[in-house]
Amino acid sequence: MDTSSLLVLGIVIILALGFDFINGFHDTANAIATSVSTRALSPRTAIIMAACMNFIGAILFTGVAKTIGGSVTDPTKLDNGIEVVIATLVAAIIWNLITWWFGIPSSSSHALIGALAGAVYVGAGSDHIKWSGFRDIVEGLIFSPIIAFVIGYIVMTILKWIFAKQSPHTVNKGFRTMQIITAAFQSFTHGTNDAQKAMGIITFALVTSGRLDTMEVPVWVKISAATAMALGTSIGGWKIIKTMGTKIFKIEPINGFAADISAASVIFSATLLHLPVSTTHAITSAILGVGSAKRFSAVKWGVAGRIVVTWFITIPISAALAGIIFKILF
Repeated sequence: MDTSSLLVLGIVIILALGFDFINGFHDTANAIATSVSTRALSPRTAIIMAACMNFIGAILFTGVAKTIGGSVTDPTKLDNGIEVVIATLVAAIIWNLITWWFGIPSSSSHALIGALAGAVYVGAGSDHIKWSGFRDIVEGLIFSPIIAFVIGYIVMTILKWIFAKQSPHTVNKGFRTMQIITAAFQSFTHGTNDAQKAMGIITFALVTSGRLDTMEVPVWVKISAATAMALGTSIGGWKIIKTMGTKIFKIEPINGFAADISAASVIFSATLLHLPVSTTHAITSAILGVGSAKRFSAVKWGVAGRIVVTWFITIPISAALAGIIFKILF
């Protein structure tokens, strides 16, 4: 590999780690929002814990990385794979920063998948997109929040039935402690799934550049992506924490516990199945399900509606943005 090609590959790796860093403060806010809003954890403690658990989760799994890197397109068949990856990452980063700025809990997963499909479509043609693989990923991204909503509703309904005769003060005191465990689990599962996306993109770039023969994720890529996400997490995402923790409905510790355990279960199940899902979608949907079980009218459905609209527009906007960026840059 000549010097210029090596430089371009270095730029790709920096962009991918930058995406992971932004993902850390963009999406991890979702993982700790409920525990911070109920004061189960102080913001500083929650962020430190989330950063550590994200790092641990990120280095233990690679299945999702392989899905991201090989299910949308075949990196070995792209002549301009590096350029495709650059356009993908720039588009995904731009969309993440826009939604972070406005405090909208959009999906980094949707942004990355949409951007990759758009960049491949414009840069290499529709024949290079694995439509079946792309469809499977999108289906997982769509169905996971529905499942999280249902599980959140069921878990909260069961908890209401079990603790119906207990005083709210006693119940919430106990669940405030339990939330520490569920917030840690939620952050761990975020690392097992979301950090894999940057790993997958870096490995994709290494394959297209001829530095690797297969989509096996190198150890240094695992550590780099895990570290970038942990550092991003350490900064926090206060705008999104405010939206998730207070603007959907007033969350009490028992509600936060139910939402966290429901979302984390969905995310970890997807990780075991090597499916990329959105932490944002899972926890938001779980909160909506829990709020509906608590009292349907307690949920601020206008805020929820704006979040859902962002879910649906992220993939097409990211795809179009990546296509435009590819045209501009290359």
